[in-house]
Amino acid sequence: MLAISTLFCVAYMYAQTNYYATTKTFNQDGYIYQCDVRASGFVTLYNKSNKLINVYPVYKNTGESFVQTDAGIKLLESDTWTRSKRFSIVNAAFSDSEKQRIKGYDFNIKMYINSSTGRVDEVSFEFHRSGPFATIPVSVYRKIETEIKKELWFTLTAEGKMLSYIFYWWAQEPK
Repeated sequence: MLAISTLFCVAYMYAQTNYYATTKTFNQDGYIYQCDVRASGFVTLYNKSNKLINVYPVYKNTGESFVQTDAGIKLLESDTWTRSKRFSIVNAAFSDSEKQRIKGYDFNIKMYINSSTGRVDEVSFEFHRSGPFATIPVSVYRKIETEIKKELWFTLTAEGKMLSYIFYWWAQEPK
């Protein structure tokens, strides 16, 4: 009986592993992810090959910085399918047990959209190092990234096409 109880404790502790407590690099299964932990405790997790992390969009013809204001400049045409598709991609990446662990919490998914093609070139994630998303292995985030890049594209406005790239993010609680 003690052995069975011990096994359950070990399994529970394993499931609660915090992968992102400190800044580090993950090198696995042919991809490399970077985990940057800020002093605030927030984690930015991204594919190490990403080039647009911490690079602000600029106008292609002038190099002038683009600043999105609350009034907003429309960069993407309205559509009827990308919202449900991206939510579906994120929901499908998590197992049922992972969804239970993160229930009631959301995390940020950030896309870096190519302003010439409308395809998603890069994806990054943000969550707190002490939150439940810190217990989710890199492979889940990798799955989200690859599916978003494969399945999503956007129609750009004339203004959107003038930028070096389009930054787009949302917060989601996987269901």
